[in-house]
Amino acid sequence: MAEGAGPQGGEPPEDLTAAEAGMWQAFRNGSVYDLSSGDALVDDPHGGHPWGPERTVRARVVCWLLLDGPPALAGRVPSLKLVGVRISGPLDLAGGTVVPYVEMRGCRFERDVLLPESRFTTMRLVDCSIPRLEAARLHTEGDLHLPRCRFLGGIRLTDARIGTDLLLNQAVVHRDRSGRSIAGDGMSVGQDLQAEMLESYGELSLRGATIGVSLSLRGARLVNPHGRLALNAPQLTVERSLYLTPAGVGAQARSGMTPARGTRIQRFDCEGGIRLDDGRFGDAVDFEGAVFTFTDEQELSLRRVQTPELRFLGQRPARGRVVLSGARVVNLMDRADSWPGPGRLHMGGFAYENLVPRGPFPLALRLRWVDAASAEYTPEPYERLAAVLRGGGADEDAREVLLAKQRRRRESLPLAAKLWGYAQDWTVAYGYRPGRAAVWMAVLWAAGSVAFARADHPPLKAGEHPDWNPALFALDLLLPVIDPGQVGFWQLRGGWQWLSAAFILLGWILATTVAAGATRTLRRT
Repeated sequence: MAEGAGPQGGEPPEDLTAAEAGMWQAFRNGSVYDLSSGDALVDDPHGGHPWGPERTVRARVVCWLLLDGPPALAGRVPSLKLVGVRISGPLDLAGGTVVPYVEMRGCRFERDVLLPESRFTTMRLVDCSIPRLEAARLHTEGDLHLPRCRFLGGIRLTDARIGTDLLLNQAVVHRDRSGRSIAGDGMSVGQDLQAEMLESYGELSLRGATIGVSLSLRGARLVNPHGRLALNAPQLTVERSLYLTPAGVGAQARSGMTPARGTRIQRFDCEGGIRLDDGRFGDAVDFEGAVFTFTDEQELSLRRVQTPELRFLGQRPARGRVVLSGARVVNLMDRADSWPGPGRLHMGGFAYENLVPRGPFPLALRLRWVDAASAEYTPEPYERLAAVLRGGGADEDAREVLLAKQRRRRESLPLAAKLWGYAQDWTVAYGYRPGRAAVWMAVLWAAGSVAFARADHPPLKAGEHPDWNPALFALDLLLPVIDPGQVGFWQLRGGWQWLSAAFILLGWILATTVAAGATRTLRRT
């Protein structure tokens, strides 16, 4: 093809190959140009079967058609629709404006596709083999579809602007030299980003990306054995929901729908850390059925995430951490067997308003969940749980949580304070079970009445004493404020002195703990 040559009256240049001349005419006609053989094994763009010159067009001719192609035939709309074509050389449309509709299916690109700072209406590459897609700051008015494509050197969509949908369903993307499979930092998608059953071998980076509707990674497999993160998406904004959930496989499966009964299920599987810090999600973050494989240093990080609903319903990670520090959700939907154990769950500053457990989640397990939130004692997780339970009408459960908080706090106190804590716990359960004080008082009063009835204590002064009443004497010892008028008139000797001193001490302990509990109750109200 001569340098600087252009189409004359729509006729193809003389130096085009037969395959290119056919593509030229199909472009003018707006029809599909299909060079496939009909043999599925031969036509597999990802297979090893060679495609000869009869199926090959030069990338330069493709660029010519898209940027400065011939006029359409009468009554037709020019478009490039290729099937089973091999494109040789780099497809370089950097900075160009492509008006015609572009759709390529089952094609094989021998070199990289270069689209940085280019503009398209809609572009669809379906089931194509592409070494690498370089499309930083790409702008499309409509869709960018890349389903079932395979990229050996990754995808770059940094700061791209996709007008409607971005589709990566069943795509296979390997990492580039920087370790990233897909670099979509700062990207915006007008509607949905669907990457269902995506296979990503490297870091999927969506830092600061904005999704206009939902982001679906249903059934995706994210693997990054060479780095810390498999999904790196801090400051991600999704107007509706993020789905890291199973996908249905087969003809009955429909994208975005709950798989029908009998449909084969493919779970979301992540081998590497996930970072969603500072994300904003308009409807929900859904981890139902997700499988996480972390090392000890990796984590599922949801620091400062904000969403109306967090569905933490995945499998419990065997290693690594789950971090919810500073996150704020309205509804927390979870299962008891989804949370990691002590030392691997961090919830400092985690705020939620309602608990919606899926399946049995008794209070004893919920307290273990709170205990696992921090290696050292912090009151906040207990107080948050108690407030949520009280707001739901479970006042008794809320008191149990606050009692557990005091017991956990006691373990961090010095010996003297710890002993005093045990005394409060045994007597009135730190004021959360005030009826226990009355039981203790009644038991001590009865025991004291029986004990002092067996003794004959002489008066201190003859004629200046009330009648001896062992029940009133025991009650006078136990009540530190009320004076029934018995103590101080009788002589106590030997063991009786020690017994009366013990009753006075127990009375003060009971009175002090009751007062402390009443004060704590008033503070809560």
